[in-house]
This record gives sequence, C-alpha cells and structure tokens, in this order.
Amino acid sequence: MAYIERYAVEDDALAAAREQGRHWDVRPVSPTTGAALRFLATVIGARAVVEIGTGCGSSGLWLLRGMRPDSVLTTVDVDPASQQFARGAYRRAGFAANRTRLIHGRALEVLPRLRDAAYDMVFLDSDRAEYPAYLAEALRVLRPGGIVVYHGALDTDGVRDGPLEAAADPAGAAVRELGRLVHEDETLVPLLLPVGAGLLAAVSTA
Repeated sequence: MAYIERYAVEDDALAAAREQGRHWDVRPVSPTTGAALRFLATVIGARAVVEIGTGCGSSGLWLLRGMRPDSVLTTVDVDPASQQFARGAYRRAGFAANRTRLIHGRALEVLPRLRDAAYDMVFLDSDRAEYPAYLAEALRVLRPGGIVVYHGALDTDGVRDGPLEAAADPAGAAVRELGRLVHEDETLVPLLLPVGAGLLAAVSTA
C-alpha cells in the first residue's frame, strides 16, 4: 500500500491545498484517491461534474485535471471559508474562474435544485451519515453512463450487525447501508476501490 500511495505525486498546488486541509481538519483526499478521481473523469470525458464537499479544494483540483478543457466543476459545501480557499487554490493551479461554480449550502438542499441528467459524474465527500440520502438525487442528475463516486467507502471499522452497534456509529452504519443500496440496484454497475479511505463507484445504466 505504501508503494501505491507514493505512485501518485502531488505538485505544489495540491500540496498547498492538502496542508491547508490539515490546518482546518478537513481531511483532504489521499493522492491515490485523487489520482483515481482524475482517472475516472478522464475515462468518461467529463464535461460537467458535481462535487459534494469542497473542503480545501484538493479533490476539485484532481477532478479538474481529469475533466475536459471546456468542462465545469460544480462544488457544494456548507463552509464558505473553505470554499474561498478552494477558489484560490483553483486559480493558483491555473484554472480559469469559469471552470468552477461554487455553491454554499447543504447537499440535501442543493442537489434537488440541479437539473436532471445534466452531469457526467457526481463525487460525494461529505457527512457520511447522510450518504444513503444522497443517492437518489445523485442518480437523478446523472446522465445515462454517468458515474457516482462516494469517498470513505471503507470507513466502517468497528460497525457490526445489530441496532446497538449501528446506533453507536451512525456514519459507519450509513456507509454500509449505502453499499447495500448500490449493490442491490440493478441499474448500477458498482465497483469498490480500496484506495485511501475507499471509493465506491457506480456507473448508471438507466
């Protein structure tokens, strides 16, 4: 695993965003997670991506580097201070202002306002306890063949079956519930990637 983490190299812009994330306790994505996001965005030729959880901007930088030159990243967060830093991070990395759209607000309030079947990819890195609630709206805004990706898909340590255990760790229980929902949805082709905190990706065939 150490070799895998070293394989993806961060440049100065990403390193600065990561350091700011550590300062604010935002928990930026790992380099391998970022590289996987860039790879997925590149494979599908993403023109429009929604990110839930702007954080320090590091995941947005990885996504932008995989997206097409004429693409737009829409990123949503409840913290205006982190979004302001992310805006600067995008600028310092050389991305024009019209390549990003930053929306301040809660995911469950913003996602329903986005257009149907208008996005190639939805990346979710926010409140784990709300992960299952995001799924229907994330799938609604995806075009056929689009990809939904959840960060932290392996954050279920210590969660065992039973109501008491689930109550003790609602976030971990929610991640497990999300995994079940995605696995049982016949319109999705899922893949669990063991990079960083884990990525649960699924292609929509509906």
